[in-house]
Parts: sequence; C-alpha cells; structure tokens
Amino acid sequence: MTEHLAFGTLTIAYDDRVLRPREWTAAQSDWAADLMTTAPGGTVLELCAGAGHIGLLAVASSGRRLLCVDANPVACDYARANALAAGLAERVEVREARLQEALAPEETFPVIIADPPWVPREQTTRYPEDPLTAIDGGDDGLDVARACLAVIDDHLSPGGSAVLQVGTRAQTDALRREPCFTEGRLAMVEVRQQVRGVLARIDRG
Repeated sequence: MTEHLAFGTLTIAYDDRVLRPREWTAAQSDWAADLMTTAPGGTVLELCAGAGHIGLLAVASSGRRLLCVDANPVACDYARANALAAGLAERVEVREARLQEALAPEETFPVIIADPPWVPREQTTRYPEDPLTAIDGGDDGLDVARACLAVIDDHLSPGGSAVLQVGTRAQTDALRREPCFTEGRLAMVEVRQQVRGVLARIDRG
C-alpha cells in the first residue's frame, strides 16, 4: 500500500518494497543544493536513488536536471511518480540499472549524490521493517559505497563535488584508503555527522 511522507518541501510516495524516506536525510539534499550554487553547470546524478526524495529535494529550487539511478524497478517507479508530483518530471530522468551499467563512459556530472546501503550484513536483522536490498552493505557495510566511489571516480566533472552518505566515521576512514583517494584523483574534504549516519563531501582531486 502506498504511503506518503513530508520530506522538506516535497510529499514523497513509497511503499514497503522501498526504503522509507528518513526526514533527517534532507541534510544531504541541503548540502548538495549548496554545492550546486558554485559547481559547474550540468545535470545532477543521484546514485541508489530509492524513491528519489534526496535528489528531488536537492534540485527542486535549482533549475538543474536530475538523473536518478536505482536497480529496484519499484523504487524507479516511485522516483518517477514523485518527480511528477513535485512538478519536476520534465527535468528528471530515472534509469533502472546497476551502478556499473547505468552510465555511458562520456557522461559526467558536476554534483553527485550517493545514498548506498551501509548497514553491515550481520546487523541487518536489527531493521526488519526495511527491505534487505536497501540496507545490506556487505560484510563491512561498504560494498555498495565502494561501487558508488567507482562511479564518482569515473564520472565526477572537474571542479565538481559528490555527497556520499554512510553510517559512521569509521566507515569514512576506511573509504579514505581506497585508491581513488590514495592516488589523488578524489579528495574527501569534509565529513559531517548527522542524526544517524555520516555525510562526506568528495571533490575531484
């Protein structure tokens, strides 16, 4: 059964087959919206978009286009419906695809939003109300976050920024050891603790 939830200035539709939007994740939208004011021109990319709420709120007042990517067909349907309800349908494209297959090699984006599953697999039973595929981040909770980093590494425009959500500062510390950072292509320039979860700003190094 479809439910509705207020998310910032938007009303978001979803059901129990997708992750329920958490109101506190609007902080990711706000940070991305701030970055858009100084980022190069172009479309915003949202990875692991779910019902599309974070990306939609981020671009709502910016005039920018948004590309949402998610592998769950139900989530993609809700993202399209939520874009339509927000009056943003003509600025939003939704692609149902795995992260590794969603983008053409030449596509680049000045702002990338990523909200991957980040719960370590052995802890997912704590959240029985959440769809497993929406929260299971693998053994250390970072399997999908690393996949997002690979997309960011390949598709973030020069002068662009990404905002990645994970669960803990220990996870951001672990990600700093990934080659995209150690080899200097990307830089994690700021980490912000949220009500639940952590946001990391990643710039093209």
